[in-house]
Amino acid sequence: QVQLVESGGGLVQPGGSQRLSCAASSSIDSLNTMGWFRQAPGKERELVATITRGGNTNYADSVLGRFTISRDNAKNTLYLQMNSLKPEDTAIYYCNGRQFATRMTYWGRGTLVTVSS
Repeated sequence: QVQLVESGGGLVQPGGSQRLSCAASSSIDSLNTMGWFRQAPGKERELVATITRGGNTNYADSVLGRFTISRDNAKNTLYLQMNSLKPEDTAIYYCNGRQFATRMTYWGRGTLVTVSS
């Protein structure tokens, strides 16, 4: 079992930056992929970005060029650097991790990011 805890959410002005963190309770080396998803009010949860254990990344078109996902295996932490934030980025952001060998998927409880002036 891996527990994931997100932090770093809050209120930010349009055009601003925010960094989210996701701390894992055990080594993230066991997680083949990790990612960030988000869910805006009244909408379905959607993929934001993913990163493999080898460092390959993938981004949703809506955040490409503005957001950067990274992982620090030594600190067992996943990050999401968000720049040039827009009101439409307002959502609860969830951390995710997947183990291919066990077919397990882990989720954090989410952190709210509000982009508003």
